[in-house]
Amino acid sequence: MKSRYNGYSFPLRDTVTREKVRFHNRYGIQLAGDLYLPKEASGRLAAVAVSGPFGAVKEQCSGLYAEELASRGFAALAFDPSFTGESGGEVRNVASPDINTEDFSAAVDYLSTRDFVDPEKIGILGICGWGGMALNAAAMDTRIKATVTSTMYDITRVNAKGYFDSADSADARYETRKALNAQRTEDYKAGTYARAGGVVDPLPEDAPFFVKDYYDYYKTERGYTERSLNSNDGWNTTSSLSFLNMPILQYSNEIRSAVLVIHGEKAHSCYFSRDAFADMVKDNPYTDNKELLIIPGAVHTDLYDRKDIIPFSDIEAFFRKYL
Repeated sequence: MKSRYNGYSFPLRDTVTREKVRFHNRYGIQLAGDLYLPKEASGRLAAVAVSGPFGAVKEQCSGLYAEELASRGFAALAFDPSFTGESGGEVRNVASPDINTEDFSAAVDYLSTRDFVDPEKIGILGICGWGGMALNAAAMDTRIKATVTSTMYDITRVNAKGYFDSADSADARYETRKALNAQRTEDYKAGTYARAGGVVDPLPEDAPFFVKDYYDYYKTERGYTERSLNSNDGWNTTSSLSFLNMPILQYSNEIRSAVLVIHGEKAHSCYFSRDAFADMVKDNPYTDNKELLIIPGAVHTDLYDRKDIIPFSDIEAFFRKYL
């Protein structure tokens, strides 16, 4: 299978330019991004850094969001997180709650030093697992003036507790750690890293709906791209180890900047956004600039690429208000 648009899952409209850029994070890892700009841009623009979903690359959803934002007058940077896609990092196909949060701040570093960007008007947008990373970055980086999360996953929660917290016990976590650490030993012996596999293919007849939902995006022409982990061999099997012990949203209720949390009503993952929003506004004196937007009838991947469902007008209005 090949991607539909020469490596991308979406077309580039003629009112927007796309340029490949490189920048580095605080750990010295070089990150790769696609910078989208409106062709008729002039002066200093408000800018948004975009990443996600978890296991996707900039040629998929994040690029689609960035391209749309550029068509609405923003400078938008879709980037591959460390260790994935075209970004650096010697060990491939791993994720880190620390480094991947840092990746958002590295994107802010880059944008804030561009002549065409107003450094006081920089926001971020995280999709799926990178929604959680975006909230964590917003709690850490005071340069981020506005944050949008779309169809958010809290990857640390789902790894430590299972879906719907169904495996939230010390014994369950112990067994997971035991299996993953045994795999570490095997990987070291082999000198390679076993891959967990991307979205299951072929799709079992009894697969739950959310697995079918992922398959419909990552394993079909709709969303497939060559560099995507989820479309191909997936993360390293041991990639989730650090997520078991490091919950990333501990200080979300100290976020002072603006946040818009978007999720589909029918998404299996909607509870992540509902709970994260509740935790963010609890005992937080800065709630007037926080909003939860639930999209009626939408499932998880509807907010990946369904432009008739993604509330881009609301996202634009939010960024125009707070950037």
